[in-house]
Amino acid sequence: MLVVDTSALISLAVGDALESVLAEYDVVTTRAVWEELEATADYDDRHGDGAATVLASEDAFSIVETQAEAFETSRIDAGEASCIAATRTRDTPFLVTDDNRALPEVQELGDAEVVLSRIVLRALVKRGTWSEQRAETAFEKIAEGREWLGAPIYRYARQLFES
Repeated sequence: MLVVDTSALISLAVGDALESVLAEYDVVTTRAVWEELEATADYDDRHGDGAATVLASEDAFSIVETQAEAFETSRIDAGEASCIAATRTRDTPFLVTDDNRALPEVQELGDAEVVLSRIVLRALVKRGTWSEQRAETAFEKIAEGREWLGAPIYRYARQLFES
């Protein structure tokens, strides 16, 4: 089971990986994340298109309500906070986020292992669902579509995949 936040869901959609992830894993997200996706889908850009793709897959998700205010900080928004709360109430082993700015605090506050969408792509390869090339292509598509090229999250995610 994976709890996935807004940033990672959009990344997976932008990289054409969402359908495979939903087929392979029991994916949980929160009402707060869903509301962030609805707001993002209003934008006429790749992020909006990614959010719209996620929203169109609503039947493939478990969407839970959480009480998450205690986890909100200057770096952790309502969506990430709700995902931290969801991992605690559902005893979920993994929280997937692509919010590099919030990542250190999410790792500190969460009980689950916090991973980037890049690791989920790697897991698809390890499961035999995807080839290395397909995962690499998806990652590069995410990096370009999410404007990560040259950014710290790109370098960090690339390093994780190569190790």
